[in-house]
Amino acid sequence: MRPWRAIASRVVAIGVGLLALAGGARATSATEPAVTPAALPDKAVESREILVMLRLTPDHYRPNTNYAGAYGDQLASSGRRRLAQQIAQRHGLSLIKDGWPMPLLGLDCYLMRVPDGQSVDNAVAQVAKEPLVAWSQPMQMYQTKGAMRGPDPLFAVQPAAKLWHLADLHRMATGRGVVIAVVDSKIDVSHPDLAGQFSTNQDFVVDHPGGPERHGTSVAGVIAAKANNGIGIAGIAPDARLMALRACWQGGASLSAPTLCDTLSLAKAIHFAIDHGANIINLSLGGAPDRLLGQLIDVASMRRITVVAAFDPTLPKGGFPASEPGVIPVAIESLASLPPGVYGAPGRDVPTTEPGGKWHIVDGSSYAAAHISGLIALVREYGGSSSGPILVAAQSAGGTVDACETLLHASTKDLSCSNTVVAQNLQQAH
Repeated sequence: MRPWRAIASRVVAIGVGLLALAGGARATSATEPAVTPAALPDKAVESREILVMLRLTPDHYRPNTNYAGAYGDQLASSGRRRLAQQIAQRHGLSLIKDGWPMPLLGLDCYLMRVPDGQSVDNAVAQVAKEPLVAWSQPMQMYQTKGAMRGPDPLFAVQPAAKLWHLADLHRMATGRGVVIAVVDSKIDVSHPDLAGQFSTNQDFVVDHPGGPERHGTSVAGVIAAKANNGIGIAGIAPDARLMALRACWQGGASLSAPTLCDTLSLAKAIHFAIDHGANIINLSLGGAPDRLLGQLIDVASMRRITVVAAFDPTLPKGGFPASEPGVIPVAIESLASLPPGVYGAPGRDVPTTEPGGKWHIVDGSSYAAAHISGLIALVREYGGSSSGPILVAAQSAGGTVDACETLLHASTKDLSCSNTVVAQNLQQAH
């Protein structure tokens, strides 16, 4: 592994070529290409799966959100499965695997398949009429919002280093004591710029096994890559603790292959994050509105967990979950215009971590969202747990976030973030 200084000159030279490739139409695009049926795996193309939520209030439920061990009890589990099997048989459906308990919502979630020749929408409507069914819904698909640039060396300068005065911000806060759930594809937790940054590593994806994946590893690097370790990059919140929660999978080996997620895998991961003490949940993805995910996000908001999502200008209202009330929607700052309530952050020419101990350059609102998740971790550390994650937009740049003013907003001191005095003020604040 080469020291950073040894590769800096090569990085700058290569960066010139990369910037030339990055011109033209790309300046107006904040996301990966839209998902087409040909790009999705067979499971998603068929769209034959539905989620069935059983409204159960067994004796293991307690109003204080603590739950007894009955969810793992074999007899109770087999009884719930028999009930789900009976519902499936009455409607000509196939029950897939065991259910997934979601005690935060008081539900048991079951996955069922609708046979060919039967309307999915009709199956959803009919199953929802069952007395013990809270609701039924189609399985939604989601896509991450970033594009890979290939196995190129790092640029010598991170966008946040100049635009956000990152070194100065780190004199005030580094995210210490803050837990960020990265709900994404599989992260390379052994990457030299990420090893030791994680409090947990969980996989909630079924039927798509695999090793570390690009998108999740890249998002994690932007948020919390190690600082001052002589290699790679510095994350926005290098002392934050990350939850590596795999809810998405890489759709193929090529760099253009989309990274996909579905309702159930996302719900499992978000439920875990809420139930295990996350302070921030990063969702660098987008798709159609979803009732189950929306309710889990509502629970997160009620528990003062900040949810950050990637804004996709090609989707209605920026896509879900960016459009969900209480979620912070983030787009790349170079977007032609930022809609009201949408924040801009660095998302172009971003060097970050790649599986296999490498680094590469990425673009997209996925990485803009990761910047904001890291910034909010700094705010939470600097302002204390009682301080809300208020983002301050630069007056001259629409909704583009001014990181320094955002962080100082959490302070009780009367400080300025002008470029000429920012370093001095930050040192005084520290």
